[in-house]
Amino acid sequence: MRPVDHALALAPRGNVSEAVALLTSAGSAGDVDALMQLAVWRLSGEIVPRDLVAARELLRRAAKIGHVDAALMEIALTANGSGGEADWPAAVALLRSAATADPVAAAQLRLLDAMELDAQGNAAAPKGYRLSSAPSITRFPHLLSQSECEYLARLGSEVLEPATVIDPVTGRSVPHPVRTSDSGAVGPAREDLVVRAVNKRLAAISGRDIANGEPLTILRYRPGQQYRLHHDAIAGARNQRTHTVLIYLNSGFTGGETHFPDLGITVRPVSGEAILFENLRANGLPDPRARHAGLPVHTGAKWLATRWIRAQPVDPWTLR
Repeated sequence: MRPVDHALALAPRGNVSEAVALLTSAGSAGDVDALMQLAVWRLSGEIVPRDLVAARELLRRAAKIGHVDAALMEIALTANGSGGEADWPAAVALLRSAATADPVAAAQLRLLDAMELDAQGNAAAPKGYRLSSAPSITRFPHLLSQSECEYLARLGSEVLEPATVIDPVTGRSVPHPVRTSDSGAVGPAREDLVVRAVNKRLAAISGRDIANGEPLTILRYRPGQQYRLHHDAIAGARNQRTHTVLIYLNSGFTGGETHFPDLGITVRPVSGEAILFENLRANGLPDPRARHAGLPVHTGAKWLATRWIRAQPVDPWTLR
C-alpha cells in the first residue's frame, strides 16, 4: 500500500500521529504525493492544526520534485501572503517557470499578460457611473474582459455545490430556500494569479484593502433558480460587510435581473459588467434600502461572481 493510502486509512481511525509520521518519512525519501498530502492537511487544519508556514515549505518541496498542483498552490499562497509576506513579483516568476511545462499554468500566464497589470498586479481603475447615491450603487460597464469572465466561470464550475447562507445564530453556512443557486468560493489555496488580479481590481473600485474581501464566490443560476429578497449584512457580525460587488459573467439568458425594490432599480446583467453597492448606513448599521433580489432565471444559465467586502481585514481561511 502506498504511504498516502495507508495514512488516509489511519487518520480517520484516530491514528493521526502515526499517519503524519508515515507521510513525513515518505516525504523525506522523495515521495511527492506524501509531501502534497501533508501540505493539504496543514492547509485545511482538519486532521492536524493549520500551519500555513509549514504548508508553504511542503508545497515548495513537492513543486521542486515536479508536482504540478503543488506548484500552482504555492503560486497562489505566494501572491496572497498565506504563510509569508504577499509577493506578487515572486508569484509571477513562479508562474512563468511552471508555464514552461504545465499547460494550466501557461493558460493562466497568457490571460495574465493580457490584463495590462503593473508590477504589483494592479490594473487601471475602471470608470463607473452612479445608479443611486443613498445607498451608493455604482455600475461598471467594462470591469472584466470576455476572456476573464469565461475563465472565472470555468474555474467556478469545478467547485460548484448547492448555495448556502450564513446562519445568524451559529455563523455557519447552511442551505436555505431563499437561495436556490449553485455556488463555489475560490479560497486562498485556489486563488491563482488571475483571480488575485481580479480581486485587486475589486478592492480598487471599493476603496478598501484587498485583505478586507471575502474569497471570490462564483454562482450559477439555472431556470427557476433565484436569490429571494435579502440583505448582505450579517446579523450580529463584528466585522460587517460594508460593500458587495456583483460581476455578471455572461449574457444570453433571460430573467436573472438584480432588483432593489426599495430604490426602484432593476439591473439587467450584461457580461463583463458589475455593480458595487453599500450595505451599511454612515452609522455602521445595515441600510434596509440595500435589500435586493436575484430574480428567477427563465431560460439559459446565469453566471455571476460576487465578493463581499468587510469593514476590517478578514482571514480567508476562517472568515473571521
